[in-house]
Amino acid sequence: MTSDIDTSPAGPTGHACIQAYLKTLDGSPGVYRMLDAQARVLYVGKARNLRARVSNYARPSGHSGRIARMISETASMMFLTTKTETEALLLEQNLIKQLKPKYNVLLRDDKSFPYIFISSEHDFPRIEKHRGAKTRKGRYYGPFASAGAVNRTLNTLQKVFLLRSCSDREVEAGDRPCLNYHMKRCAGPCGSKISKEDYAKLVAAADDFLRGRSTKVQSDLAEEMQLASENLEFEKAAALRDRIRALTHVQSAQGINPQGVKEADVIALHLESGQACVQVFFIRANQNWGNRDFYPRVGSEIEAAEVLEAFIGQFYDSKEPPRQLILSHPIENIELMAEALSTKAGRKVEVVVPQRGEKAELVEGAARNARESLARKMSETATQAKLLAGVAEAFNLSGPPQRIEVYDNSHIQGAHAVGGMIVAGPEGFMKNSYRKFNIKGDEITPGDDFGMMKEVLHRRFSRLQKEDPDREKGMWPDLLLIDGGAGQVSAVHEIMVQHGVQEIPMVGVAKGEDRDHGKEEFHRVGQRAFALRRNDPVLYFIQRLRDEAHRFAIGTHRAKRAKTVSATPLDDVPGVGATRKRALLAHFGSAKAVTRANLADLKAVDGVSDKLAETIYDFFHEGG
Repeated sequence: MTSDIDTSPAGPTGHACIQAYLKTLDGSPGVYRMLDAQARVLYVGKARNLRARVSNYARPSGHSGRIARMISETASMMFLTTKTETEALLLEQNLIKQLKPKYNVLLRDDKSFPYIFISSEHDFPRIEKHRGAKTRKGRYYGPFASAGAVNRTLNTLQKVFLLRSCSDREVEAGDRPCLNYHMKRCAGPCGSKISKEDYAKLVAAADDFLRGRSTKVQSDLAEEMQLASENLEFEKAAALRDRIRALTHVQSAQGINPQGVKEADVIALHLESGQACVQVFFIRANQNWGNRDFYPRVGSEIEAAEVLEAFIGQFYDSKEPPRQLILSHPIENIELMAEALSTKAGRKVEVVVPQRGEKAELVEGAARNARESLARKMSETATQAKLLAGVAEAFNLSGPPQRIEVYDNSHIQGAHAVGGMIVAGPEGFMKNSYRKFNIKGDEITPGDDFGMMKEVLHRRFSRLQKEDPDREKGMWPDLLLIDGGAGQVSAVHEIMVQHGVQEIPMVGVAKGEDRDHGKEEFHRVGQRAFALRRNDPVLYFIQRLRDEAHRFAIGTHRAKRAKTVSATPLDDVPGVGATRKRALLAHFGSAKAVTRANLADLKAVDGVSDKLAETIYDFFHEGG
């Protein structure tokens, strides 16, 4: 429960502005926002006592340089009161993620994490990678730190437990085993090579391993191997031996597998020269399921406690917290944070800062990774800064570009055409800013690369002018790189003139002689084409940008083409979802057979009601 406190501009800025709000505040807990003269949010904070916290900012001295700058820019404030301080903490982190204030610590990489999923909707459950909302019935194990970590584990689990990765349709057909069966990576339900009961035992063993009972799993496999050997079933014994080896391999690949920590995130911070790295290790079922480094936006003169508390609040805003958080540094409100996370999770969450023992060793390892990762990042950033300065010199820019947008198209003879945009800046590729464009223009001739590029840039600038008309949000490019020569540059220039943004530098990158790497030519409006020295680092940098744009566009095109190829006429029938679609395909064998089926046959399909059967029949026989 929150309530607003009405605020209006206080007139003066800085301490005097803040002082004017004190008479409107009481000792309630809540969240405050500090805004500049243009009503942009500078900072979002929480308080157990709003009046006490705001009075600190009203003091004219005793502040760090960062806080003093923030106070001097403050022209107005906004307040939300809450019932409890815990509610204020949750609201604060939500607002920070939404508003991205200038003076708050910001978590910039907030992607979801992959899980391993075992379905409970099928007699022969499939093991697969899952990312996103947990809407399907089954068991979810994770999170894993990266797609690579979950893929490596999945690869080994398929060797050890022989769970299928093939489609439900292949299993329901049951006519022939898939390739994985012949590679000893699947028990073969798709070829009716295993009973439902025996397959369930494999699923139970996989569950045991993913729940941390790996010793039991290895013991059971060893007993089976010994029994097979005694019965002179040497081929079976050898297969069991290989499965035990694969299980041992996945355990060794996980590195540290703590005995005394069943479920925790180990979170370590390293601060240096106004930059920060937070390293998170995911411990689940006494196993290390990988680690990920994060580089939150921080400023100088900021304390570790503030960085870590802000990171935790934002990180778990959209993720389920584990039962324990193990931290490298104490945070100011450790009990409050534990209470907020417990409220969010609906169970107890403990937050600890260990001083000795196994947990302290885990934190030390994570802190070492954070320190080394930040050193690499700072080195890469320094190199990137030199390259951006070189780009500015090569293309006569007013300064090193902070945002380079690179565009490319992909299609096959005009079919499944897509445009791709990648973005790079001082910290490298900005993958969360990548965009894809499905080419929609009906008037574009198939294969017309000029027309496609014009559509992409028209849509891009239309959106920019709508979402950031004042160019204050950092969304506008400082440099456009286009894959193509003089013709593409001329086509894009037309669109830029149409939108009134022709002052943005734009360069076409053409392959040059023999379409050879290293002989690229650069085209600009009204200027002669030129080239860079073959061994120039800036040339290599632009090649990497162009290749990344090409890779992204090709990948987007392939995904679109695959989706189109896998589409069936059933996708457009009202009331036919994924489950009924699978039932129809399993019954008739193909979508084409469904379109030709008579009404009686459609009614015979399991899960298809008489009314739906009539809908399907009418859809394919309307006017027939």
